[in-house]
Amino acid sequence: MTTVILLRHGRTTANTAGVLAGWTPGVQLDETGQGQVTAVAQRLSAVPLAAVVSSPLERCQQTAGAVLEAQRAAGRELELRTDDRLGEARYGDWTGRPIKELAKEPLWKVVQQHPSAAVFPGDGGEGLAQTQARAVAAVREWNATLGPDAVWMACSHGDVIKAVLADAFGMHLDSFQRIVVDPASISVVTYTDTRPFVVRVNDTGGDVAALIPPPPKKRGRRKVSSDAVVGGGAGPGAA
Repeated sequence: MTTVILLRHGRTTANTAGVLAGWTPGVQLDETGQGQVTAVAQRLSAVPLAAVVSSPLERCQQTAGAVLEAQRAAGRELELRTDDRLGEARYGDWTGRPIKELAKEPLWKVVQQHPSAAVFPGDGGEGLAQTQARAVAAVREWNATLGPDAVWMACSHGDVIKAVLADAFGMHLDSFQRIVVDPASISVVTYTDTRPFVVRVNDTGGDVAALIPPPPKKRGRRKVSSDAVVGGGAGPGAA
């Protein structure tokens, strides 16, 4: 059972300007975003992370860096790992344009209503289905690398995290616009042999103690069931 904490970067100057940043270099967290990531890093400092993996873009590197700093303050020496597959969707010619302008494009309706068919125009533009495929592959490969008892963090972008969550929910990508992922929010997925369990979505506050893995049993690896509890169960921490 491997658990990934999907952390969206904090608010940026592009977010407040209403511009689609994409892979534009130099997009940084604004003052509010810096405060957001400091807060979420402090929340997550209670959780012993096996790895911190980030999109290569500056806003995610800044966010992941704050988490690493809090982990180190808690006595855990981790290095930032970067995976391009967690990078933002490649929006092609849409990159850097105002959202209100893009909303008038014919492709906008496709992105909203049938995103699995949306392919962004221009050199380097990709389809949202491609974005989902690479991001899900990254998460599953890191799960395999880090092992079944790991709790790790992937710092990424709104559309990318929504695409990973849609896969975990077993939703068609065409429904992923129903998911909300705010700046500096965490969403959590636990992967078992049978299925993923979506534990949290768009969580921006509160206790994270339930994410701390229990200590291993004296004899061998703890056995974790892939079965869903009929009726919903008693929740985390119940005997």
